[in-house]
Amino acid sequence: MNQPLTQAMSGWADSLVNLVPVLSGSDETASMGQVRASYTAFQAQQKPPQGVRFEEVDMGGVPATLVLPEVQDSDLVLVYIHGGAYIVGEPAGYRGIGGNYAKLLGARVYIPDYRLAPEHPFPAAIDDGLRAYEWLLEQGIPARKIAFAGESAGGAMVVSVMVAAKQKGLPLPAAGVAISPWANLEHTGASMTNREGLDPLNTKPLLDLLARTFLAGALPNHPLASPVFADVTGLPPILVQIGENELMLSDAMRLASHLAENRVRVNLEVWPHMPHAWHFFQSFLPEAEQALRESARFISETVSPNQ
Repeated sequence: MNQPLTQAMSGWADSLVNLVPVLSGSDETASMGQVRASYTAFQAQQKPPQGVRFEEVDMGGVPATLVLPEVQDSDLVLVYIHGGAYIVGEPAGYRGIGGNYAKLLGARVYIPDYRLAPEHPFPAAIDDGLRAYEWLLEQGIPARKIAFAGESAGGAMVVSVMVAAKQKGLPLPAAGVAISPWANLEHTGASMTNREGLDPLNTKPLLDLLARTFLAGALPNHPLASPVFADVTGLPPILVQIGENELMLSDAMRLASHLAENRVRVNLEVWPHMPHAWHFFQSFLPEAEQALRESARFISETVSPNQ
């Protein structure tokens, strides 16, 4: 990795340095609120582009941030589902990537502020994602004009919320982009071992702890927690983008194969040498800007044009 990216990934890891002590109870001087504030402060360093503005909205009981581009020349709507292992993260830290998508698409972007574990374990996050999507449908926005995107836990939720919507009999959105998806909480992919040390952010013991915290006793192979086990038949086209250095590489590839084997149109992009959710760093990383543009193009070309 180049030096700016190495520094950025180190800062990302540093923002979560107190997470394990707080979850394990070994440090009573720190709190989950402090961990979340540190994480959001780091994420917020990735500034939005010029030409977008932000509004706070209520998506049927789920608070959210709406990103509005100055030039809105598309009637599609993107729901961006943030990551953070279902434990940290809030829209205030995602104005950079949300703003980039709004500008690239010329469209509105909603970032739901879904409930987090351990206070609200599985399936609260998926329930909130589903409720936010239902609210869009209730506003009269056709499903064919809606797309999902998200990274890490949010990348898994791109698929999981679609599965939950299908189970409820709702019309499905037109497309999804799963960035670095945390798609298998069993962590059985080969890259969980052979990428150890290459991944600058994650370790398998850390991911195991985060998964246990989120699941709170639910099985890691629950279809709505690990979409590699879900009934994905009938889902819309999905783009999976994963970095080759990630522990999650093999399970993201498994997700793409699972989608393909169940007759879902899927595009899989494996980006050599890229770390987890590299898209955040488009201000200095050419591969991040390119990946964002590729994913925005996928959405634009897949969502029903001019209908």
